[in-house]
Amino acid sequence: MKLVGAGRRAALIGNAMDMVYEAERSASISEELDRLRGIGLIPVEIDLRKYFGKTKELKQTLMNFNLVWVRGGNTFVLRRALKMSGADEIIRELLEKDAMVYGGYSAGICILTPTLRGLELVDDADFVPDGYDSEIIWDGLGIVPYSIAPHYKSDHPESPAIDNTVEYFKEKNMPFKTLRDGEAIVIDGDKEQVVR
Repeated sequence: MKLVGAGRRAALIGNAMDMVYEAERSASISEELDRLRGIGLIPVEIDLRKYFGKTKELKQTLMNFNLVWVRGGNTFVLRRALKMSGADEIIRELLEKDAMVYGGYSAGICILTPTLRGLELVDDADFVPDGYDSEIIWDGLGIVPYSIAPHYKSDHPESPAIDNTVEYFKEKNMPFKTLRDGEAIVIDGDKEQVVR
């Protein structure tokens, strides 16, 4: 909350959940909105599917928010949604200008990395929801210079698969960081730390 300052408007991006049935997605997004309200934010879901091919419109929309919060799900589905809506470039630009705060978890942080290689051991890279391009996008947004392995050694169903991802990172000599559930990477200017 310190990074957001007095601003409380949060754009929730939940497109990593587009691989589940709409009713399940809707319930999950509703729970996420409640959690964000619970910490004093004023959240609104921004469904990137409505902005596919409408990058200018999306940019105008996102500029009205203090925080973009990107939830977990399938990293590859999320990456496709970011590209098809132009949100990938918008997020990079707004972060470079220090015009917003970015937050998220699981897939929502994995897409900040230089590459998504290794995450196919956890998420289905080939799954394509209706209305999505089928191309697998292996490049992340490149906002952090390392890969991230979330749910590491945690009480999470994906934790054993994450062990395989960590081994992949090591074998390929890729720089990476692990995050246990409850940990967060906080970047404020040039300062970076892992907090619980």
